[in-house]
Amino acid sequence: MKRFYKLLLSGFGAGWLPIAPGTWGAAVAALAAWPLALLAPAHATLVLTVLIISCTWIGARGSHLLANEWGEDPKQTVIDEMVGMWITILGFPLHWPILLAGFLLFRIFDILKPFGVRRLEDIGGGWGVMLDDVMAGVYANLLLQIGCLVIAAF
Repeated sequence: MKRFYKLLLSGFGAGWLPIAPGTWGAAVAALAAWPLALLAPAHATLVLTVLIISCTWIGARGSHLLANEWGEDPKQTVIDEMVGMWITILGFPLHWPILLAGFLLFRIFDILKPFGVRRLEDIGGGWGVMLDDVMAGVYANLLLQIGCLVIAAF
């Protein structure tokens, strides 16, 4: 069972890349979401919602189970970045400009951790690993919505 968690928590190996594993995890999530553009928007939203919910639970549970072996918030765990990226693009058409803008916004919020995002790490355990990236994704989604509204107004 630990192999299953290690595979998913590492973003199918992206977390083991030596430079910026969180960025690679978010990139894997964006690339995994791109084919969903072929689905009807409601179906793509449903698939992303299922991925977000299931991977958040898997990430929290797996992080807790692997804490003795990997540590509290190890860099190879990137499922949290994947979930945050999917939250960022939830409800948007999954075309490359949205994926790119969402990717950049999510990484900014994930790295800077403004507006209480960093506090969520203090929850500890697997939920602390996941929830800061969930909130970074929520903030990035809101900013992406505002950006799209501003662009549409012109």
